[in-house]
Amino acid sequence: MHHAVTLDALRVLEAIDQKGSFAAAAEALFKVPSALTYTVQKLESDLGVALFDRSKQRAKLTNAGQLLLQEGQFILASAARLEAKVRQIESGWETSLVIARDTIIPELPLLRVLSEFCQLDKLVEITIIEEALAGGWDALHSQRADIAIGVSGELPKGQYDMVPIGQANMVFAVASSHPLASVEGDIQPEHIALYPSIVVADSSRRLPTRSAGVLQSKQKIRVDNMLSKLQAQKEGLGAGFLPLHLVKPYLDSGEMVSRHVQVPRPAVELYLAKEKHREGHALNWFFKALSEVDWCV
Repeated sequence: MHHAVTLDALRVLEAIDQKGSFAAAAEALFKVPSALTYTVQKLESDLGVALFDRSKQRAKLTNAGQLLLQEGQFILASAARLEAKVRQIESGWETSLVIARDTIIPELPLLRVLSEFCQLDKLVEITIIEEALAGGWDALHSQRADIAIGVSGELPKGQYDMVPIGQANMVFAVASSHPLASVEGDIQPEHIALYPSIVVADSSRRLPTRSAGVLQSKQKIRVDNMLSKLQAQKEGLGAGFLPLHLVKPYLDSGEMVSRHVQVPRPAVELYLAKEKHREGHALNWFFKALSEVDWCV
């Protein structure tokens, strides 16, 4: 199928518009003026419209010409990006990378690492996805993600490169207005059973799901990430264990209180993981940078 509008024709239009004459544009493109005249005349003939107003001394685009160039500049920019990406692949840099962040991990340190990467000026499209509990392992297993931050629980043997990145200390916390905030002594299971508990749902799609710190309670309210759980508990909707590094500002402000429970929840060991034998400059850069972050502060 023949297309009248080609990249070469768009470059010619752009140069004539910028330089103001066919002669100056030809010099900028290292072509003879007659070649540009032929390109423009053929394009006008194929489209059936005049692209330049030839009554003026300076080459001036008609309304149709302005529309073609305006839309065409998006095509030229896309073509330039595509060419850069093809050259980049040859240099070992991937064109895209997906990072799975468990919602137990704070977002801000990841954004700072992302900002550092952007300064490298590499054309790598980065996608951040949120996972919970077994979801990070599932994202790696199903190749929905290249790197997973904050994976925990039972560790797969041999299949992944893993780096410990910290320990999430879990505290039982409720809003200062919640009835459990004023119970004397340790919080007993029978106290917890009187009120709703907030639970983060596992985001795994293929691997077996798991639960963590689920309490016997009057009612379970499932949310899809740790910040929603924190917000729900801060509003007094329910109770449950939260990572100390996320809830600490609200404990310090007095909006929430932590209570000792009869059966405390152990600290959660967190890992950074990627599939073994997967290579790529962006993958390696992020794996090293993310492993050096102190996530649980």
